Amino acid sequence: MRPDTRYAESGSASIAYQVVGDAPIDLVLVLGFITHLDLQWESPMFAPFFDRISSFARLILFDKRGCGLSDPVRDAPTLEERVDDVRAVMDAAGSERAALFGVSEGGPMSILFAATHPERVSSLILHGAMGRTTEAPDYPWAPPAQALREAVDELISPCWGRDAQQMVDLFAPSIAGHPAAAEFTARMERSAASPSMVEQIYEMFLGIDVRAVLPTIHVPTLVLHRRGDMVVNRRAGQELAGQIAGARYVELEGLDHLPWAGDSDAVLGEIEEFLTGARSAPEPDRVLATVMFTDIVGSTERAAELGDARWRELLTAHQEAIAREVPRFRGREVKSLGDGCLATFDGPARAIRCGHALVESARSLGLDVRIGIHSGEVELIGDDVGGIAVHVAARVGALAGAGEVLVSSTVRDLVAGSGIPFEDRGLRHLKGIAEDRHLFAAGR
Repeated sequence: MRPDTRYAESGSASIAYQVVGDAPIDLVLVLGFITHLDLQWESPMFAPFFDRISSFARLILFDKRGCGLSDPVRDAPTLEERVDDVRAVMDAAGSERAALFGVSEGGPMSILFAATHPERVSSLILHGAMGRTTEAPDYPWAPPAQALREAVDELISPCWGRDAQQMVDLFAPSIAGHPAAAEFTARMERSAASPSMVEQIYEMFLGIDVRAVLPTIHVPTLVLHRRGDMVVNRRAGQELAGQIAGARYVELEGLDHLPWAGDSDAVLGEIEEFLTGARSAPEPDRVLATVMFTDIVGSTERAAELGDARWRELLTAHQEAIAREVPRFRGREVKSLGDGCLATFDGPARAIRCGHALVESARSLGLDVRIGIHSGEVELIGDDVGGIAVHVAARVGALAGAGEVLVSSTVRDLVAGSGIPFEDRGLRHLKGIAEDRHLFAAGR
């Protein structure tokens, strides 16, 4: 349930904030780059992440000035102004002392607050954070400032609010195969800040260097960093922990920069134990399942070619075929993905046969679909499913050709003796997955 949005006055600016839960420990979440308080709750990743934190801490969220529901500004705010905003939000929320959880660019902001107002900070948590943004002679693992400016000019500004796929690929590669991820990210971008405001925020970000204040921090500190983080090198996290007295450094598996993507339970477990001394979250329900992703090949081009009305007719007919064929093969349609679906089956052979039935049904409509299938342990999250097996199936589907049912070697091995023929497609790299997988095209 989305919490009420309130406003704190910080100088002449109104800062939007929300309070979630009533646990005895206060935690202020200081996110990086852009945010939007209301839209975040519509994300299937943000909302569970926030809810889990609120189970052991009173969570305080806010939009930085110039971003989301907070006051727009002419120029990007300085770190000092943002520190003032955190204090204003804490005052408005009735929080005398809180843990600060700084993510990415929110890390330096949290560090400066902890150094400036130690009486207001009970502990400091940093994830994917850095002491300095750009390369320096004594900071060689960060990218050069000019390279980052070129990235803005070539990859961010031209696509802002329209095509967020590259942003998802970089910041959260484990979900890059989910079509809804890029769509939601683009919507978040449009709602959170204008392209010109983002350029100003990014330019301010390039000037960040808070390394000089690290030795002045004397609150309990936890530094978390994913080993394969593609946005901020793990050396940045290691240096933070090394320069803050008594800080604990924990390096987690994964490629995702964003803590709610990938194995978020590992992140939240470390935080909960750090703040409370124990991990209370139960293990998620897990079952072995065969996961299938379907997708219409060239859907954007076909929609433009056929026109909206005819395309809607075909899409409706295809969705009806999915709703009919998946149960026929004892599968469950977990959710629709616009021009495809995510489904699970209790047997890989039935999933393959369902895939072929969907290929034939689509061809009768003049459409080509591709199917990706993988078997593995999945997490049951209400009516949804999650876990590495889901990510692998999505990646396999992305590599399938038109009319092809592409499966992992796990599926091929599990259907031995079924009479289903397979054609070797070789060892392939799956984006966001550490190990390469052997893939096979399943015949009839």
